[in-house]
Amino acid sequence: MTSRTEEEELAVIKDWWQSNGKPLLTGSVLALVGVFGWQAWQRHETNQTYAASSVYQQLVDVALNTAGQPDAGKVSELAGKLNKDFAGSHYAQYASLLLARVAVDSGRLDEAAAELRKVMDKPVDATMGEVARQRLARVLAAQDKAEEALALLAGDAAPAFVAGREELRGDLLVKLGRSSEARSAYEKARAALPQEAGLGTLQIKLDDLAEGETR
Repeated sequence: MTSRTEEEELAVIKDWWQSNGKPLLTGSVLALVGVFGWQAWQRHETNQTYAASSVYQQLVDVALNTAGQPDAGKVSELAGKLNKDFAGSHYAQYASLLLARVAVDSGRLDEAAAELRKVMDKPVDATMGEVARQRLARVLAAQDKAEEALALLAGDAAPAFVAGREELRGDLLVKLGRSSEARSAYEKARAALPQEAGLGTLQIKLDDLAEGETR
């Protein structure tokens, strides 16, 4: 076999580079762009989370001010910032839950219901949605809308939320004077609790129903 001349070797290398070198280089560049892009996106998300957390903490400090009535203007400003700059985030929905609590404490039940519906309609996750649903049911009950609250709790809940939802259903059914259905709901709540969990007020509610039935 005849050995290649230096010029032939260079020609082979040049042909190989034309066919393979440029695509390999382009792929490497794209891979690096992807890595740096991902890192930049992660930094952005971290910064956003930190910023939202900071605003939320300010909101908590103002809204739960124990020295007196919270500054309504400041509460509105901070909550508005969370909903504008961090819409759809956990912190924006935490803010709605907090605003609902403050509204309930002040007797503004319609405002509380509006904040809770906002979270329930578009929750960032299942837990947030269920918390908003159960709190809204309690607000509706306080507005003498127990039937509407009961309808809100219809259907199946995720296993982690069954006990809480069924106990709440029992409370609503007691309020409506439907004792046998209330007992059934309380028993479902008891069955859904882990064996090591204390029954607490749930057992008291069951005992109260039993006493009422024997009178």
